[in-house]
Amino acid sequence: MLKVYICPVCGWMRTVSRRRDVECHQCGNSAMALTKLEYGKYAGMSGRERADYAESWLYIHKIPSVEE
Repeated sequence: MLKVYICPVCGWMRTVSRRRDVECHQCGNSAMALTKLEYGKYAGMSGRERADYAESWLYIHKIPSVEE
């Protein structure tokens, strides 16, 4: 079963079948996050829909910065 991962740094998405430790080939981040998006839905998305999903995912999972 294919799984969809997203890079929490740059938002690049990739599909992986068996690996659990997935690295980003765009920015070099070594810890991509597993999404809740099913592969069938991901495969049916347009490029714009994928970009919107990544943008939304990054916004929701953004770690708030501590300002002094």
